[in-house]
Amino acid sequence: MNTPTLDSASLLAVWTAIALYVLAFTAYSIDLARRAGASQPRTAELVGARAGGGDRPVSQLDEPDPLRLPPQLRPRAFWARLGTAFTALGLLFHLAGTVTRGVAAARVPWSNMYEFALTGTTLVIAVYLVVLRRYDLRFLGSFIVGMVALLLGGATLAFYVDVVPLMDPLKSIWLVIHVFVASLATALFAIACGLSVTQLIQARRERTSIRPSDARPGAFPSADTLEALAYRFAIVGFIFWTFTLIAGAIWANESWGRYWGFDTKEVWTFVIWVLYAGYIHARATRGWRGTRSAWLSIIGFAAVLFNFTIVNLFFKGLHAYSGLS
Repeated sequence: MNTPTLDSASLLAVWTAIALYVLAFTAYSIDLARRAGASQPRTAELVGARAGGGDRPVSQLDEPDPLRLPPQLRPRAFWARLGTAFTALGLLFHLAGTVTRGVAAARVPWSNMYEFALTGTTLVIAVYLVVLRRYDLRFLGSFIVGMVALLLGGATLAFYVDVVPLMDPLKSIWLVIHVFVASLATALFAIACGLSVTQLIQARRERTSIRPSDARPGAFPSADTLEALAYRFAIVGFIFWTFTLIAGAIWANESWGRYWGFDTKEVWTFVIWVLYAGYIHARATRGWRGTRSAWLSIIGFAAVLFNFTIVNLFFKGLHAYSGLS
């Protein structure tokens, strides 16, 4: 089988994945709409019903974390389960498209903007599905899967290029390490951003609710819970981004004989690091909670997207590897 045929198979798999993600987005959105207006039974009641528990009153302190219920104890929402099934099936085609592109190129598939988007969005979905095994974040499905469908579809339409050999500066083991870790950090930042957006929505619902029970809709946990979880994901993503910055400096020294040269891409990578460092520091030591904390998380991820799109397309420098003429 020749390279053009493999690349065509890769494109077919990618478009199939996009179609499945659109179906998943639709299912998740229906689930969100159905649950948003309905009150959710208290977690303790849910666990008691599933476990055949008695009539013992359970205080709020005795309730398990609703986000960390094992899959068998979670609400059996049909549309959420369908959305997750479509997402998992989409990931299989997405991964097939990514691997096939790599085989066609005889290298790792992340040497231009199309391939960066292909690999990065694969990791976003993969991390999301792995996280679902530990946390019930199906309410984030419409945000995560919808964003991936838009990014992947847009990249395929606007950034697609034929398979070409690697540029000399990219022929390094640091290409594998640096880009993969950066993509993993981006996936974690995406989930943190989704949680922060949901936090803002839920905080508004809690402020405008008449009764305390109204602040616990079936769609979302409490704003405080969402904020704490977003913070955890941002911290892990920040660790990976720190390694990305260090690995990039080592690679720059190997390729160009200096660790830092104030290239546009280097500067923006550092700007993102500063934004997330400021978010983590402000929340941990300055008491920045609630809306301010959420907006810092959202701004940080917006900077990540800006770095990938605007910086790669319109700012020239040594990191001009978009693959576009």
